[in-house]
Amino acid sequence: MKELALKYGCNPNQKPARIYMEDGSDLPVTVLNGRPGYINLLDALNGYQLVTELKRATGKPAATSFKHVSPAGAAIGNPLSEVEAKIYWVADLGDLTPLASAYARARGADRMSSFGDFISLSDPCDVCTAKLIKREVSDGVIAPGYEPEALEILKEKKKGNYCVLQIDPGYVPNPVEHKQVYGVTFEQGRNNVVIDDAMFTNIVTKNRDLPADKLHDMEIAMITLKYTQSNSVCYVKGGQAIGIGAGQQSRIHCTRLAGQKADNWWLRQCPKVLDLPFLDNIHRADRDNAIDLYIGDEYEDLLADGAWEKVFKTKPEVFTREEKKAWLSRNTDVVLGSDAFFPFGDNIERAFKSGVKYVAEPGGSVRDDNVIAAADSHDMVMCFTGLRLFHH
Repeated sequence: MKELALKYGCNPNQKPARIYMEDGSDLPVTVLNGRPGYINLLDALNGYQLVTELKRATGKPAATSFKHVSPAGAAIGNPLSEVEAKIYWVADLGDLTPLASAYARARGADRMSSFGDFISLSDPCDVCTAKLIKREVSDGVIAPGYEPEALEILKEKKKGNYCVLQIDPGYVPNPVEHKQVYGVTFEQGRNNVVIDDAMFTNIVTKNRDLPADKLHDMEIAMITLKYTQSNSVCYVKGGQAIGIGAGQQSRIHCTRLAGQKADNWWLRQCPKVLDLPFLDNIHRADRDNAIDLYIGDEYEDLLADGAWEKVFKTKPEVFTREEKKAWLSRNTDVVLGSDAFFPFGDNIERAFKSGVKYVAEPGGSVRDDNVIAAADSHDMVMCFTGLRLFHH
């Protein structure tokens, strides 16, 4: 396929729209089902780069859930605990394959943001992963291949219109890339930097104890940030992103946004939330929305008379601020990555409230001493990578 005509561009008024290779060669993607849109393809191509790099760095299958050209979640295929299987709504599926576990984690970390996502998989899609995808609200998936039965399962989604893309795993893009803005062509070298263990050797804090699994989490954080709209900050734990703050003009707002998402991920694991008495026929999206309200500051909207009856069998007790604070204090050993240096120690102080123990950032701020001192005050391990990862 030399080119692919699209229904429209970013918005319905932006026509014509297509993708093609400027050198006249074949596209590296094949449409197996459905019809991708402009934003779908941006998500697919960025997401696929992310998961292939995660696979290369960790050796494990990887998945990401993209929305509006930034990941809502990214993960490698570590096995799920019993609690994780519950909060990701996959406990009924039994044992998952590593690829399915990766997507369950990527989708489940921030289910509100992942609603209507575009999925990228590092490995050929298996039946277990296809069954998981089938029951989620999603726009499409890209992978280097599909098991025949998995492809048939995916083709049934959205009344047969679910977008399924296959990418050539051997495709190598041109080392120089171009794009146009307002009729002006921009040219730059591709960001081909390899993120691996060597990037995290410059430990600048008094605490220098960096376990191997936290090194993997640092790699996951920085690779995720490489494909996240800047400014961006990423919290990681146990092989998955648990909070991503993207596209904020202020870095502290990135840190707060990502920290709030990480807090929500942890709050969802509290027995008080796991035991919420939902109605048997409630839809998955309505359940996710209710949990988000219940653990947030606007819980009164959910628990008001006339409202809770539409969601729960019995009225839940309020999840008090004191109970939340006590539960959040149990989240520890979280990794934090930043796509550029932290200009102030306030980012470290906010991160500490969400259980951060390990930090990776480029360094280079005139206030590096202040940031290091803040990390030392909490006995954190902080690496200066020397690498900025802006993505626009």
